[in-house]
Amino acid sequence: MEIDLQTLPLRERYKLITGTVVPRPIGWVSTQNAAGQPNLAPFSFFNAICSNPPSLLFCPGIRGTDGSPKDSFRNLQASGEFVVNVVNEALLEKMNITATELPPEVNEFEEAGLTALPGTQVNAPRVAESPVSFECKVMEIIQVGDGSVGSAWVVIGEILFMHIADDVIHGNNYIDTRALAPVGRLAGPNYATLGEILEIPRLPSQIKKD
Repeated sequence: MEIDLQTLPLRERYKLITGTVVPRPIGWVSTQNAAGQPNLAPFSFFNAICSNPPSLLFCPGIRGTDGSPKDSFRNLQASGEFVVNVVNEALLEKMNITATELPPEVNEFEEAGLTALPGTQVNAPRVAESPVSFECKVMEIIQVGDGSVGSAWVVIGEILFMHIADDVIHGNNYIDTRALAPVGRLAGPNYATLGEILEIPRLPSQIKKD
């Protein structure tokens, strides 16, 4: 089948993209507004960018329910900072609670029974139960689309500080993937956990140095 996405309704485009670009890592983003009210929400349009500077991105979009930006975006736009927390298997149900669209005054940490700890270098809180948290400052925000439903922003953040559970990290900064037990986003209500891990060594570079 060949599909011209320009001929499809927005919902159908979304289903095709999120059903084929899988699994996607989940960025569980915590922010804080000017009044000190925390917010916590998951984003599956999320990934790492590079290590110099250490940076990542996530993409908050326009809500389909009321056509407004998500609270996470409003908060980081004002404060210039956020924290990305890793979702593992033990936190999947709690993460799903924080995916619920709630009024700005509702504390998602309390709704999901999670512990908010203060950041070390940012004011935004982190999820104490998460195995890894990245404290970030906003480097750049890029608008994608015209601001209507389905549009989004690419938020690029520089990682200032990391919190890593002791049982996840070993000597020489080696991360134990099985101990991390990350969860990936699939389509609809579906998520992926780790199955078989395939080790395939990369072939040596064929580029000759001068």
